[in-house]
Amino acid sequence: MAKFVLAGRADCPYYAKAELLADYLQKNLPDFRVHKITQHPQVWEEWLKDLCEKNKWSHKKSPIIWRELLDRGGKGLLLGGYNEFLEYAQLYYGVTSSMTTELMKLIAQENLETHKEKELEEETRKDLIHPLQVWITSASGRVCYNLIPILTSGEVFGMHTEISLNLLDDKQAVEDLHIIMTETRDLVAPLLQSISICTQVEDAFRQAHVIIILDENTDREVYSLEDCIRSRLPLCRLYGYLIEKNAHDSVRVIVGGKTFVNLKTFLLMRYAPNVAHNIIAVALGVEGQARAALARKLRTTPSCIKNVIVWGNISGNNYIDLRKARIYRYESAIWGPPNYSRPVLSLVFDSEWLNRQYVETLKKLTATGKQFGAILAAHSIATTLKYWYHGSPPGEIVSLGVLSEGQFGIPEGIVFSMPVKFENGAWVVLTDLKDIEISEPIMTRMTSDLIQEKLVALGDLISFQPYQSAVNLLDLTPQPTSEKPFGQEAINDSEDKSVEEQQIN
Repeated sequence: MAKFVLAGRADCPYYAKAELLADYLQKNLPDFRVHKITQHPQVWEEWLKDLCEKNKWSHKKSPIIWRELLDRGGKGLLLGGYNEFLEYAQLYYGVTSSMTTELMKLIAQENLETHKEKELEEETRKDLIHPLQVWITSASGRVCYNLIPILTSGEVFGMHTEISLNLLDDKQAVEDLHIIMTETRDLVAPLLQSISICTQVEDAFRQAHVIIILDENTDREVYSLEDCIRSRLPLCRLYGYLIEKNAHDSVRVIVGGKTFVNLKTFLLMRYAPNVAHNIIAVALGVEGQARAALARKLRTTPSCIKNVIVWGNISGNNYIDLRKARIYRYESAIWGPPNYSRPVLSLVFDSEWLNRQYVETLKKLTATGKQFGAILAAHSIATTLKYWYHGSPPGEIVSLGVLSEGQFGIPEGIVFSMPVKFENGAWVVLTDLKDIEISEPIMTRMTSDLIQEKLVALGDLISFQPYQSAVNLLDLTPQPTSEKPFGQEAINDSEDKSVEEQQIN
């Protein structure tokens, strides 16, 4: 049996002519077989050079044709190019080709288009086979420890998506990283294809599809709030550079934690501008705390409370908005189907608690970071990622830190938590919500601190001056008369707290 291999540049007209002749011979001769290989014009010369070096052949042009001797283990015997193949077909089989030049060029163009389509199909197939590369920074911490079982369960990325985990931290944490890696392997999670450790920062985020930025582990002493703010810039600048250099073009970056979340997200956007649209900050932890506090008061479960909005600085001055909040499956004199809900503010009859104790509780939680532990942080990150990949529940409002483009009167160029929804693998700011205007004093308080954090970090401002309000923010909510208050402000009184109380904790 004669088996020939016909290889050529995808847009080569002589390859097209030789291909047509080879197809004719294979169709009409029972012992003639042909295998065809096309290469993209950009890689053809390099591919031909490697082939000839491997087989010790000398050939310079497209196409190249050789015969595989099946009775000798498939050893290749070079026939030559287009002219040699034509001579061989005419000598042994009495067949030649009369294809016109115009037809040769037309088929060559079709071959190139077909080759490009096959390359695209192959890339798509590889994406289905290759696992999702997930990188986690500061991976020796407890947040990562609690996050891994959720990520490997299939709940976040889907039950048919395999993942590879890459744990990034410094060399001092290598022992803890090995412990986490061993325990993760012991999970025997079907969707976990591999787990690896990285302590060389220059290798970080290689081929990353998802990057989870956690609070950095640091024991260094901080002497002022300004030093604390400025200390975030070098690492974010380095991470931004490495994301641009090493990560996948469509990488998704999610920033979680309880210290300078908005600021770190902004800095990553600044130093990774090509993927800035895919960098977000997690606000669901703060939202969860607000929902849990309401649930305790109403003696229900936090999951029954929806549409609580977190505005502003996720880890600092923020405003908890209850004007759109709804409660489902609430046990009262009024019942309805599972999708029946009632406004939360119509069910909280203790106005003193709502305007004082509730606000103070949220202020302390945000200011000190207390109760914002590893389990809550891990769950908030995982839930946000799940929404990003599969969409948020229809009709629900989700709080998310994104770069402001002037929506709701927020100054442009700062990362600000605001109401969004997730759909089709992207997030959309809910600018069409009605009756959610924010008063000027509250907006000024939140944006002032965020703008100053940004300027101090970039070296454009020497000292941070906490915004001095002319009124007591606890009194900004109208006192109830015949109507319920429209919302609650959880604003940190940062000028009366130490640097550690404000941000580090």
